[in-house]
Amino acid sequence: MLYRLDIVPPSGNSRIIGRTAGRNKEHDLAAVKDRGKTPADFSRNYSKDLLPAPGGEELTRGFLQEVVDILLGYISKSSQRSSKVLDFHHPHQLKEGLECFSLDLPDQPETLEQILVDCRDTLKYGVRTGHPRFLNQLSSGLDVVGVAGEWLTSTANTNMFTYEVSPVFVLMEECLLKKMQSILGWSDDVGDGIFCPGGTISNLYSILVARYHFYPEVKTRGMGVLPQLALFTSEQSHYSVKKSAAVLGMGSENVFMVKCDESGKMIPAELESSIVTAKEKALVPFYVNATAGTTVYGAFDPLNAIADICQRYTLWMHVDAAWGGGLLMSDRHKMKLQGIERACSVTWNPHKMMGVPLQCSAILVKKRGLLQECNDFGAEYLFQTDKNYDVSYDTGDKSIQCGRHVDVFKLWLMWKAKGSEGFGSQVNKCLENAEYLYDQLQRRTDFELVLKNKDICPPPLTQPEHSNVCFWYIPPSLRGQPPGPDRDARLHQVAPRIKGRMMEKGSVMIGYQPLGDKVNFFRCVFSNPATQQEDIDFLLDEITRLGDI
Repeated sequence: MLYRLDIVPPSGNSRIIGRTAGRNKEHDLAAVKDRGKTPADFSRNYSKDLLPAPGGEELTRGFLQEVVDILLGYISKSSQRSSKVLDFHHPHQLKEGLECFSLDLPDQPETLEQILVDCRDTLKYGVRTGHPRFLNQLSSGLDVVGVAGEWLTSTANTNMFTYEVSPVFVLMEECLLKKMQSILGWSDDVGDGIFCPGGTISNLYSILVARYHFYPEVKTRGMGVLPQLALFTSEQSHYSVKKSAAVLGMGSENVFMVKCDESGKMIPAELESSIVTAKEKALVPFYVNATAGTTVYGAFDPLNAIADICQRYTLWMHVDAAWGGGLLMSDRHKMKLQGIERACSVTWNPHKMMGVPLQCSAILVKKRGLLQECNDFGAEYLFQTDKNYDVSYDTGDKSIQCGRHVDVFKLWLMWKAKGSEGFGSQVNKCLENAEYLYDQLQRRTDFELVLKNKDICPPPLTQPEHSNVCFWYIPPSLRGQPPGPDRDARLHQVAPRIKGRMMEKGSVMIGYQPLGDKVNFFRCVFSNPATQQEDIDFLLDEITRLGDI
């Protein structure tokens, strides 16, 4: 049997009976009988009876099978459009307890029966982010192979700091990073990286290594020996850039927010002007963050123009492609990231557009060895140099963490299952959904697009540029009202009210926000391949129904 790490193109409801589930007893027993099984009774068993307790194998198998049944029921129901996206309750209701579902932690152990009930109720009162009508966040969907990868990862329960405790996962991380670097367009003789707990931390790493690259003495002597540094990012970039500057001691006020055009793209001339201004204030520019797929509009900064400026001023160019990086998998859309190969570092979140279960984010650094030099401290209880294998595979000292969760296996497994072509098709489908919504909104008089075709980009590119579609619902009372402060004040209240009704009903979820001088508008994002055109039609009709109440 061949075992390959490299990535190649591809050739029912729970039956637990607990104190909160009496009303489902007959149904559960019937379901069990249909499957030819005897209903399990865990009312007298506790966690101490499970493995590694002597003789605990059969009980452990039965308990885990019950958990699997709960999860399978949840996964199945999440794909059913007749089910709710969420069963909404206010925080005080959940804290006080619902149907004996209690968040309080006991002094004495509860039975395995109650533990299983708690598992089911936890899912019941949460949000079904895999539902085809969950359109609220950049990360959504429920990939079954990815879920299987997460289950296996938890079962392995190991750490990513050394090869000796995580040999296969360390090699998988290396394999994935090389593949992603190749897709960026970097040559085989450069490139490094690490998987991180989210895009914010990946962006923090980019600033950390950029500072070390220019000022390695900061590692030992601190910020006091450095000049006052300046960073640059677009006014529509992710807030993690300012947060990282604050965390790293450079100060959020030293992050220059560069102006964008109407479509949300950084204006290169404004970047250059900001660099000049920073120098006039005796600050030292060193880092520019370009965004490939902004959070709200889904805009792509002009990477080649920004790279030219960075080259001219000897600045570190980072590309935050947390949201837009997935488009690199699509032959149809990857040209929107032209110039990304010139970046010094890149953030890429497969848990967004590629649909990998949370969390899965990578920081990719072009200069090999820089992560290690920046972060290593050689703890002798972990990173001994006289081990009986190649210790270059002890990658933990590249990280600012010690313990690091295994985030690579689910992505590796999905890549094996889909191939690069499968990911590309998935991305294309999501953007087709966005184009369909955009076209529908253009045809309707009760909705208004935030960005029109003329605001975004010239032909031959189609709109929207990413899978973000931003729009207002215009209720009947505002349709004849002329633009102005009074209309804006009233329109500002529409989206929050509809969203509240939407959550109470549980039928669909979509986000909203203001931006600049624009009052609250809806932002629909597509990253769930389960979403179909019928769900988009339902969304618009549901907004109309809830908005006319």
